[in-house]
Amino acid sequence: MKMYPSTRCLSAAVLLGLASSASSQTAVTRNSSGPTAVISSNVTVPAGMKTVYISGTTPSPVNPANPDDFGDTRTQTQSVLSKIKAQLEGMGMGMGDIVKLTVFLVAPTPGGRMDSAAMNDVFKTFFGTAEQPNKPARSTIQIAALGRPAMYVEIEGVAVK
Repeated sequence: MKMYPSTRCLSAAVLLGLASSASSQTAVTRNSSGPTAVISSNVTVPAGMKTVYISGTTPSPVNPANPDDFGDTRTQTQSVLSKIKAQLEGMGMGMGDIVKLTVFLVAPTPGGRMDSAAMNDVFKTFFGTAEQPNKPARSTIQIAALGRPAMYVEIEGVAVK
């Protein structure tokens, strides 16, 4: 089949357009309600990315000699997010690759309210920083209890690369 010069130019333009369209769709898109938002309102993940589902992660004891002391919500959130970070780094990923988290919080006192402020204070040191600007979509849910009485925090998530 013989191609005329104008047909070759058109074919090249179409191929370039497809290539640039495909490359613009390879990035995760994060939208938030504003620059001070702690989380993304929604995250779009393009097809073909590696997806990792992170099981519910609970804190480690503050002192291994006292296996029932996990600390307060702030301490537990730090422990859980540090464990998730280490797990992702072991797979060649990082906290910036997380697109969705579900946080389960128990109130430190029976009949009380979850300490979401303490959890958010720690959360902001892992997400939306100058070193790691990405923010995942997130749900935070108060629950009655976790597997051990002094545990207040469990976090599960989804990461993509």
